[in-house]
Amino acid sequence: MIQLTPEKISIDTLLDSVEDHSTGGLVIFLGRVRNHAEGRQVRAMDYEAFDAMALAKMEAIAEEAAGKWPIKRITIMHRTGHLELGEVSVAIAVACPHRAEAFAACRFVIDTLKKTVPIWKKEYFERGEAWVEGVRPDA
Repeated sequence: MIQLTPEKISIDTLLDSVEDHSTGGLVIFLGRVRNHAEGRQVRAMDYEAFDAMALAKMEAIAEEAAGKWPIKRITIMHRTGHLELGEVSVAIAVACPHRAEAFAACRFVIDTLKKTVPIWKKEYFERGEAWVEGVRPDA
């Protein structure tokens, strides 16, 4: 399952999407909105995406990971819209036969997602706001 959603990410849905009794290693990564960034207090964040390209890039990441590790199930979910402190912005679940493979694959997915997927983050501070990261779509 690869998904961009304005809705709260359901951990139950995430777990259900990677259910597979042939796997012994299931790794879940949750990225949450934290209250600080680069020495400033963060109050909230907005996420925007170039949906079609973001979904295509997320699919490509999942396929690349499946080519490197024996992934049985993988889910990548990313929120869009306005998020408050503590809300989950990104959720990744990887199920493999063994834990080492699942950890490596999950790490690869989040690191590659952050570098290549056109999703932008706006942080709201006590005094002001700023777009702080994101990938430009390919020309």
